[in-house]
Amino acid sequence: MSLSRRTLEMEESPTMAVTAKAKALKAAGEPVIGFGAGEPDFPTPAHIVEAARTAALDPASHRYTPAAGTPALREAIATITSGYTAHDYAPEQVVVANGGKHALYDIFLALIDPGDEVLIPAPYWVSYPEQVKLADGVPVAVPTDKSTGFRTSPEQLERLRTERTKALVFVSPSNPTGAVYPPEEIAAIGRWAADHGIWVITDEIYQHLVYGEARFASLVELVPEAAERTVIAHGVAKTYAMTGWRVGWAVAPLAVAKAMNKLQSQMTSNVCNIAQAAALAAITGPQDEVERMRTAFDRRRRLAVEQLRAIDGVELEEPEGAFYVFPSFEGVLGRTIAGRQVTSTLELADVLLTEAKVAVVPGEAFGAPGYARLSYALGDDDLVEGVGRIAELLR
Repeated sequence: MSLSRRTLEMEESPTMAVTAKAKALKAAGEPVIGFGAGEPDFPTPAHIVEAARTAALDPASHRYTPAAGTPALREAIATITSGYTAHDYAPEQVVVANGGKHALYDIFLALIDPGDEVLIPAPYWVSYPEQVKLADGVPVAVPTDKSTGFRTSPEQLERLRTERTKALVFVSPSNPTGAVYPPEEIAAIGRWAADHGIWVITDEIYQHLVYGEARFASLVELVPEAAERTVIAHGVAKTYAMTGWRVGWAVAPLAVAKAMNKLQSQMTSNVCNIAQAAALAAITGPQDEVERMRTAFDRRRRLAVEQLRAIDGVELEEPEGAFYVFPSFEGVLGRTIAGRQVTSTLELADVLLTEAKVAVVPGEAFGAPGYARLSYALGDDDLVEGVGRIAELLR
């Protein structure tokens, strides 16, 4: 069988693979605790589910709607985005997609030509480089580490800029590190991009999940002159516990939005109308459940940091956003664990799943060997039990 070069060269999503393996073991009766998926354990708030039920009963929902999204949802997204960015967006600049991942793929396809380089700060979410490659672009990793709080700078970006640099992927709060950029650093990066005519693809999916003294700020708000070359990716999955509903969106300059709409009209047509109705209820309805979930994540964040830091050989920067911890296991590598010589976090993740029945995502998936990502978007009891098993195995 002759498969396409794209599928042969593309890496499978490691987070999805780890989650699938953990769920399969659990279904087989194994007591697996999964730290793999970035998926809230809370149910979708009731008023959102009720909006979906009402939409499902409405015959209008049973028909095609515009490929870029229902007018009501696009208008609501434009209004909300205009509010927090202090920039005037029209509904025509919004494209609703089948999740944030699909929105990002649309963006890359609309912007990237063969050979265009895209700067991606590492550690990065696993799909960014693969999607750039699918668009025939060249992902260029921008390495960061704990010495910079896993944040990049204009000086570092400038060193990697070439005549082929087309875009920068900017993420705050970050997946997998939980890093949140201070406003002054965001502004400096935005000005650098604007000065050099570089597109910024800013993933704001974790906008509402920040903790402690950290505050979310949008690049467009801080650097208005960058708006003409900035595309915002967002969605309801993380904030409203709606990962399975598959509704994300992009807010972009009009020409980019039109290009994305054209792409989507050929690839998927409209997002499920019932899910769009649910998303509309989510972003325009009461937000008290959002704060309740954020408070729970904050408590789990502090608990995960405390427990992991107590393990010999494990080091951890305290995350300020999202719902992940990204500890370094470099002090563990080289040990013999459960009879196996462990020299990488890929091997460590396999040993943890096999021996401790704990699923984590190795740092190699994020461009950061020696680290691993653990999501704390799971119940308190599982969090304590899971980290306890890791501590026991590494003792």
